[in-house]
Amino acid sequence: MSSSELSYTVIPGGRLAGRLRVPGDKSISHRSIMFGALAEGLTTVEGFLTGEDCLCTMKAFQAMGVRIERPAETSLRIHGVGLHGLQSPREPLDLGNSGTSMRLMAGLLSGQHFTSNLVGDASLSRRPMKRIIAPLEQMGARIESNEGKAPLNILPHRNLKAISYHSPVASAQIKSGILLAGLYAQGKTEVFEPEASRDHTERMLRAFGVKVEARAGYAALEGGQSLKATAIQVPADISSAAFFMVGAAIVPGSEIVLSDVGVNPTRTGIIDVLRLMGADIRLENERRFGDEPVADIRVRGGGLRGVRIGKELVAASIDEFPIIFIAAAFAQGETVVEGAEELRVKESDRIQSMCDGLRALGVAAQALPDGMRVMGGRMRGGTVDSRGDHRIAMSFAIAALRAEQPIRILDCANVNTSFPGFAALARAAGLGIREA
Repeated sequence: MSSSELSYTVIPGGRLAGRLRVPGDKSISHRSIMFGALAEGLTTVEGFLTGEDCLCTMKAFQAMGVRIERPAETSLRIHGVGLHGLQSPREPLDLGNSGTSMRLMAGLLSGQHFTSNLVGDASLSRRPMKRIIAPLEQMGARIESNEGKAPLNILPHRNLKAISYHSPVASAQIKSGILLAGLYAQGKTEVFEPEASRDHTERMLRAFGVKVEARAGYAALEGGQSLKATAIQVPADISSAAFFMVGAAIVPGSEIVLSDVGVNPTRTGIIDVLRLMGADIRLENERRFGDEPVADIRVRGGGLRGVRIGKELVAASIDEFPIIFIAAAFAQGETVVEGAEELRVKESDRIQSMCDGLRALGVAAQALPDGMRVMGGRMRGGTVDSRGDHRIAMSFAIAALRAEQPIRILDCANVNTSFPGFAALARAAGLGIREA
């Protein structure tokens, strides 16, 4: 079934309740495949996200000669081939909808002895890749592209050089792609960012035995280091948990507990934003999965208030802004988001997509160049086009909890890229959702 053939219809009302476990973290699942493949020895992974994005990463490394076994649905056994053991793929590596896969793999493939061709779907082929191509070319990589977009044709290179790169944006994908290329470079590769971005790469490289220097806005490593196999336990994805956090927060009487959620401080902006809006959120049973902090998150429903969200909160919550805009639609007063221009180059232009959807449902919203202005209040029902963007689709599904009439959401199959089983889990939690 194509993306345009699947829609959600969600009836209004209901409240969320119970204990839920959302699927594994997408960022960590991608990296577990990549680093496990480059490691020496057998890496085991538990809690792997079986969304289409991560499966594309897995198939790409299998196509380069890496043996990966799945003894259970969310368990992997990765037989690493070492830093220089990848083989030339016979076909283009199809990364589907995954920008993470394309940008990180562009880095690690830049130092290989073979040519590789990275392709993706129509959405991925519109996303900007020049931001990773430019620093990689400074390192000596030879990359052909379609005017800075996919497909990317990466030519063989054995002698990358280390650089000190000052990134114009805070992006874990750019940082990670450069660091992975840095493993193949001579000398010390450094990345400076204007704000701190996700640090999953730095944490996981350390788990594989790589020495990494890291602090807020800075990461560096020496080239030539080898990776040693390890065991990885993937926490639940806070970006997926965010939909249920907001769903509970906007409905008085709701109370849910989300189990085993990764609460890496570079990812908890959604908690900070919701608490700023007055949400009742508590972290319980705090512990660690390897080097990643984990907790159970309890959310109780109540009234939210409109707030101003500035750039200082953006990097740690960039993927959660579609559902944050839904929280704003039901908050008392006006919410203004600024400094989030990165939302315009995601799977869709998420500022415009969310603004158009909110307006279609009767919410007063104004798109800004770098964010949005939303006046909280009533929401009618109606039809919204998700534009094939998984986070837009799930956000409007959650919005129906407080809508006055049913909401129909078009173009929803891409939800499976990040959250397989979303509709079933949402129904179990109390959402009146059906697929058609």
